[in-house]
Amino acid sequence: MTTIDAQAAVAPLDFAVTKNLAAASPARVAEVLENPGFGVAFTDHMVDICWSLKGGWHRPRVQPYGPIPLDPAASVLHYGQEIFEGIKAYRHADGSIHTFRPDRNAARLQASARRLALPELPTEYFIESLRQLIAVDGRWVPSGADQSLYLRPFMFAKEAFLGVRAAQKVAYYVIASPAGAYFTGGVKPVRIWLSEEHSRAGRGGTGKAKTGGNYASSLLPQALASSKGCDQVVFLNEKNDVEELGGMNVVFVFKDGRIVTPESDSILDGITRDSLLQLAEDRGYTVERRAISIDEWREGVASGDITEVFACGTAAVVTPIGALVGEGFDEPQPIGELALSLREELTDIQYGRREDRHGWLLRLDA
Repeated sequence: MTTIDAQAAVAPLDFAVTKNLAAASPARVAEVLENPGFGVAFTDHMVDICWSLKGGWHRPRVQPYGPIPLDPAASVLHYGQEIFEGIKAYRHADGSIHTFRPDRNAARLQASARRLALPELPTEYFIESLRQLIAVDGRWVPSGADQSLYLRPFMFAKEAFLGVRAAQKVAYYVIASPAGAYFTGGVKPVRIWLSEEHSRAGRGGTGKAKTGGNYASSLLPQALASSKGCDQVVFLNEKNDVEELGGMNVVFVFKDGRIVTPESDSILDGITRDSLLQLAEDRGYTVERRAISIDEWREGVASGDITEVFACGTAAVVTPIGALVGEGFDEPQPIGELALSLREELTDIQYGRREDRHGWLLRLDA
């Protein structure tokens, strides 16, 4: 299949498709979709596009899912030149398959690529890679409540070269995994551990990029949070301003109708967060993107000025924060109605149950 945006100055991609002769049986697919979990089962195929300094983006293909051959000297193994994205495909009641704001994911992947000295994949190529995978693996998109097909595009340096410079050969892949409801039995408030010893990112670092190293550095404090009986960890910057959780953004609701979310150059741009904030603005709330200190958080909750705190991201969509825990304190957080109301509205849009007033949905199977 060859496609091109008429207004884009990029060459069309002509994907070669090699079907997986050992594809899962219908019974096996049904078994997986009965209880998908998250990131534990994968579809039959994957997308693979190459890039080189001389040849640009080339050799696009859909091939059987399987191991990736890699030279032991590949740059990614030594210098961590790698980025990824997370996006979902949703099955609507009529059987059609849609995704949500893929242009934003494409733009974020491009921004991550710039920071990690990787080539920027054009938006048209990004979206087409999703279409191509759905064309062969659409049967893996579940139809149960709050279920979806999680799509994981990723890019890494594959050049076999031990010199410290940007790689001149890069691979882009897309794999997919059926995802069940994040919360079984309904959304539950989470307990958050305040990390004062570890930082997720620093000024001028890679915090705004979606790169594996950021998540690797969060694993130790996440393990510490778990040992303290907490579900997640929240990080601060050098000024004691709130940054984000290990993999989710934070939002504060004030009693005067303001909604505040932390902003800095070391926080990942949250597509789910921005969509929720747009829906809140549609309802008349005033949204502020600014620094918010840990003291303002704790004092605001204590005084009643902050009436709700929640986290948000692609996987869970919205998670109310029920407690903030740190060395020497365990403070309950107010649970309001806005977070779950916004979650319902957003998921209704994603699954086609409510009008998409902002044009966020894109059909992938047509």
